Amino acid sequence: MLPFDELKIDALLVSAPPNVRYLSGFTGDNGLLLATPDSLTLFTDPRFTIQASEECACDVKIVTKGPLDQSALALAARKRRKRIGFEAGRLLFDVYQRMQAALPSGFTLKPVGAVIDKLRMVKSEDEIARIRRSVLTNSKAFDKTVRSIRPGVSESDIAAELEYQMRRFGAEKAAFETIVAIGQRSALPHAQPTARKLGNDELLLIDMGACQQGYMSDMTRVLFAGQPSRRVRRMYNAVLKAQLAGLDAVRPGVTAAHVDRAARRVLEAEGLGKEFVHSTGHGLGLEIHEGPRLGRRDKTRLQPGMVITIEPGAYIRDFGGVRIEDTALVTANGCEVLTPTSKELMLL
Repeated sequence: MLPFDELKIDALLVSAPPNVRYLSGFTGDNGLLLATPDSLTLFTDPRFTIQASEECACDVKIVTKGPLDQSALALAARKRRKRIGFEAGRLLFDVYQRMQAALPSGFTLKPVGAVIDKLRMVKSEDEIARIRRSVLTNSKAFDKTVRSIRPGVSESDIAAELEYQMRRFGAEKAAFETIVAIGQRSALPHAQPTARKLGNDELLLIDMGACQQGYMSDMTRVLFAGQPSRRVRRMYNAVLKAQLAGLDAVRPGVTAAHVDRAARRVLEAEGLGKEFVHSTGHGLGLEIHEGPRLGRRDKTRLQPGMVITIEPGAYIRDFGGVRIEDTALVTANGCEVLTPTSKELMLL
């Protein structure tokens, strides 16, 4: 699975928790994996002895003294794996320095790129099934919460209820800090919930995701308390049109940048190009943000089995913002929108 010859390494130290889980099944928060062409060994501490034995089919080493990386390097030395790769974008610098100081003579550490992250872009059938469950749980939590939203409720109260309902429906946690933004605060793409209360004739933006069986979902919907103005409806319809154009552009072989352009052109034509301040979407799976990044410069070609978000938005200071987001699966002929929640402007 791992391209050792192409990377010109004899072993790979895997330190990123999502990549450790992807290769070994281990879900604990202290693990290090040594991968070689013929073996996979997980290093962890005594707190995870039982858990590792239940979750992992690979060899497991319980380290009772010293850092995990020292035990992993010692095993690599015994196996005569002299060219040891490490995840350059994931390893702390002080850990790298410690490993460098402990290397036997004739052994080298070689930084490698996001090789496992790239493998993770295309999901297996089991991963897709888990993401589907996460998406459905997320939408159920949204639907249940929306029924109770009335003027006077705060952003923090809404966020707390959304996350409570996620757990009730089977999630182990929220995929990220839930975004709830009222009125002018909806112009903040990553607004954190506050005590701000919903009033009459105000926008309400909710961006939420569930983590279920380790896999993430992501959805953004916009609601309005009262009767929206013509300006609000025009803005909403423009973003919806851009979102549908982005989804329509998804198919195998096109670049991530192509999808971004499809959505961005719509908002530019609607006079909202400068108000679209982020990329059109991103991959998700074991992490809420994975490759590919559906941005202006990402040349990654979409493949069946990738799971991505499509989420254009427009944000106007002192007025508000609109973002519409679905989780979608790239298929052989285009894409399947996994998110079942309606994209109509919801009126409270």
